[in-house]
Amino acid sequence: MAEIEYFYAAHSAFAYIGSARLMDIASDANATIVHKPMDLRRAIAACTAEPGVKAWRTPGRQAYFFGREIERWGEVRGAALMDGRPTHHDNPITLPNCVLIAALEAGHNIDALAHAMLQAHWRDDADLADADTLAHLAENAGFAPGPLLAAADTPEVLAIYEDNTIEAIDRSVFGSPTYFVDGDMFYGQDHLELVERALKKPFAGAWPRD
Repeated sequence: MAEIEYFYAAHSAFAYIGSARLMDIASDANATIVHKPMDLRRAIAACTAEPGVKAWRTPGRQAYFFGREIERWGEVRGAALMDGRPTHHDNPITLPNCVLIAALEAGHNIDALAHAMLQAHWRDDADLADADTLAHLAENAGFAPGPLLAAADTPEVLAIYEDNTIEAIDRSVFGSPTYFVDGDMFYGQDHLELVERALKKPFAGAWPRD
């Protein structure tokens, strides 16, 4: 069975916008989504040429890429969005990502849970660092929340989170979402149609470059 490796963070706007489309593509291609929740903030910092320099995040670029682009792609993908940036967007992101990993380790398919978290944050202004909020989302997605929340803070799950983050950095992942099909990297939900094509017919050339 074909696989789509999926590097993302549970609070990512563009991961949310592409989430439903990703699941449709995987279903149509009979492909498995291999979820790899990561520490997006560390991955971005690792690929910044000059750590601490935020020149590339000018107000104009912020307004365009994290404002207008979100609005337009949300409309294209049919993803409902709140007005503006979520209130709790800068809160810690380890807990929601590790709840997803805990569910994976328990043998669950987490497609619906991951989508629910992303949607709740960007549509409903949910605080994904709040355990009660995560419990509610997990329960609504059909999971017993207690075991997932308990496992999320264990050394085993935290080690997988660390491994996912290191792997993302080693493979030049510089944002969320990033997809791999047979090792070929596709950054951004706006490349999902290329992911769909790659599942049917691989692109010429190779990645990574030598």
